[in-house]
Amino acid sequence: MTVPAVAVTAAAPALQRARGEGRVVAKQRDGQTEIERLYQEGCAKVRLPHTHSDALQAVLMNTAGGLTGGDRIDWTVEAGTGAKLVITTPACERVYRSNSGDAVVHNRLSARAGAHIDWLPQETILFEGGRLDRRLEADLADGATLTAVEAVLLGREAMGEAARGARLRDNWRIRRNGRLIHAEATTLSADAAERDGNSLLAGALAFATILHVAEDAGRRLEAVRALLPETGGASLIGERLTIRLLAESGIALRRSLSPIIALLSSAGSTPRLWSL
Repeated sequence: MTVPAVAVTAAAPALQRARGEGRVVAKQRDGQTEIERLYQEGCAKVRLPHTHSDALQAVLMNTAGGLTGGDRIDWTVEAGTGAKLVITTPACERVYRSNSGDAVVHNRLSARAGAHIDWLPQETILFEGGRLDRRLEADLADGATLTAVEAVLLGREAMGEAARGARLRDNWRIRRNGRLIHAEATTLSADAAERDGNSLLAGALAFATILHVAEDAGRRLEAVRALLPETGGASLIGERLTIRLLAESGIALRRSLSPIIALLSSAGSTPRLWSL
């Protein structure tokens, strides 16, 4: 008797994915901000360089060397009463081509009364086929202030890349004592109209959003506008100063960003890691 052959289909191998979680909690003591708690897991690492400032600087690192579909990193930053925190990264984050799904980054910020957070990661580079789902949530207590920056580069200019197939979802939710005061959503869906439309990116390969939340934000408006390039704009609604920048290259974007960050940050300068 002949036994019929049975087709065996090999299961697709499970791909290794990056996972990381980091938390920085700071407090003020004797006029200086110092670390209270620090947690890091997986590919998420935190370094605390020495500075000549009354603020605490934390450098968030993704030791996986980049992100792709299925990767996830969660960062939590908390500034205690009166504390000053400067958050940055050692280099640009890279989002590589995805075979399936998005890379997910979730950032949570919390500032208690009188505290200030400078959220100043360096640019994110989206490569061709890269997919990123990013979320920024911040909750500010009475008197707390925030300067937040997110900048995106579409491909590497030096390599002639434009990453026209890259996809991005970027959602911001900022609250004051639990009440929503700022919400925005940015989407890139690889539609040519988004990349080329005059009312959208207009062919730009780099863009950024800066949000400054403070009771006296209006005092900075004219100074910010004096620093803007022709492809930038700033608006003020209540305690929210919002700046948008477009640029033809990463270098051009960085040159526009740096003086604005220096104007709005608590330290009055960009982090040293931002130096060109």
